[in-house]
Amino acid sequence: MSKVAIVGVVGRTNAGKSTLVNRLVGEKVSIVSPVEQTTRNTVRGIVADPRGQLVLLDTPGLHKAVGTLGTLLNRMARRSAAGTDITCVVFDASQEPQLEDVGWMQRVAKEAPDRVVFVLNKCDAKPFFSSMFREAWKEASTTPQPSPVKPVWVDCCALTDDGAKGVMDALFDFAQEGEPLFPEDVVTDYPRKLAIADTVREKFLSKLHQELPHELGVRVKEIAEGNGRWAVAVDVLVNRPSQKPIVIGRSAQTIKGARKAAEKELSEVFGVKVSLELWVKVEPNWMKNPKILEEMGYMGAVI
Repeated sequence: MSKVAIVGVVGRTNAGKSTLVNRLVGEKVSIVSPVEQTTRNTVRGIVADPRGQLVLLDTPGLHKAVGTLGTLLNRMARRSAAGTDITCVVFDASQEPQLEDVGWMQRVAKEAPDRVVFVLNKCDAKPFFSSMFREAWKEASTTPQPSPVKPVWVDCCALTDDGAKGVMDALFDFAQEGEPLFPEDVVTDYPRKLAIADTVREKFLSKLHQELPHELGVRVKEIAEGNGRWAVAVDVLVNRPSQKPIVIGRSAQTIKGARKAAEKELSEVFGVKVSLELWVKVEPNWMKNPKILEEMGYMGAVI
C-alpha cells in the first residue's frame, strides 16, 4: 500500500509557500508574486509520486492584519493548519526571523502537532540565517515551558527540483500507509472560478507591482462554454475612482496586457480557448463587504 498525507503548508507572507507547492506538485496550482498577500484562498495541490500521494494545502501568508480581508486571511491560514497530518512551516531564511515567523513557532510549540517540518527556504541566498531560526525555535519551544515537538529541519531552494527534494523526502517520511484521496491525474481541486480569478489578479500584480495590490480584487461573474471555447466575464474591483485609470493604464495598455497574459495561461491550463471580458468597477470598501468576499471564496473557507 502506498503512503498518503494531508500537509498544511503555512508561514508568513512571501516566505515562498506557493513556489514550493508548485515545485512539489510539478505544475502551477498557486499564483506567485513578490507582492504580499498574493495567495488569498487555501489551494490544494496534489503530489503524485511512486511513494504515494501528498495533498498540500497552500494557505494565505500570516501577516499583520489590516481590515476585514486581512483578518479573514489570517484566520484562514491558522484554521487550514489544523486537522492536517503534517504541519509544514516555510520560513524565508534569507532574512532574520520576523515576528510572524516566531508566531508560527510559538503556535507549533503550543499545539504540539505530531509531525512537523520546518523548511528554511532560499538557502541559495547569502547570508542565510539558518542558525538564527534554530535559536528562535529553541527559545519559542522552551518558553514558558518545554514543548515535546521535535521538528525536522530542511534547507530548501524552492526554485529548483533538487532544492525542494529534501522537503519531499521529509514529507513522505512522515506520511503513513493509506489509499489515495484523489485520482492520479488530478493536480488540484481548486474551484474553476477562483483559479481564473487568481490568474487574472496575478497578471495585474505583475504589471502594477506595489501601486495598489491589496486594494485590487477580481471576481468571475460568468463562464459561458461552447465549441471548445470559454467566454469569461470578470469584474476587476478597486476602492476609489482614482484607482481605475491605474488598472486600465495609458491607452489601456495595462488591462490589455493583463488580459492577454491571463488568456494565454488559462487556455493552456484548461485546454480550451479562453477569452476574457474585463470590467474595472469601483466598489468602495469591497474588502469589508461580506457579500463580495463570499463571492470571492474568502468567507466560505472560514465559516
